[in-house]
Amino acid sequence: MNFATSDICDANEDLLASGELAAIPPVFTRFGAVSQFCGPAVTLKAFEDNGMVRTILETPGHGQVLVIDGGGSFRCAMVGGNLGVLAEKNGWAGIVVNGCVRDTEELNACAVGIRALAAVPVKSVKRGGGERDLKITIANTAVHPGDWIYADADGVLVSRKPLHNA
Repeated sequence: MNFATSDICDANEDLLASGELAAIPPVFTRFGAVSQFCGPAVTLKAFEDNGMVRTILETPGHGQVLVIDGGGSFRCAMVGGNLGVLAEKNGWAGIVVNGCVRDTEELNACAVGIRALAAVPVKSVKRGGGERDLKITIANTAVHPGDWIYADADGVLVSRKPLHNA
């Protein structure tokens, strides 16, 4: 799907006003070889533990976007090169991390879109903790399972419904 987040906003001012469409504040850095991606959200809340991230990315993505609320931690990475390869292999459209990534050269070679707060070389623990498929909040923006995520060079949008005319 070809789109521009600015065009989506312009065409859907009523949805922005009602809160059915929201722009996440500009806190993310772009990683991954894909600059523009969209798809329905799979949500995960996990703090400094990426075991469940791997479990999810091992499943077929079907063009979905994994949105991880890592609590905004800068102490360790929730996604690294191996997980980027896994996301690409299993058909995930993208990953949005309210936290950090690592192995940025490897991530940038993956045909998947990735947004994260920053990069840090420290890996996370892998206990498999976390909660999947629940409402999460990133930068004061709610993301529900199944919400549509649209990301490009101008930012990241969250829509309660697909905007196929975008």
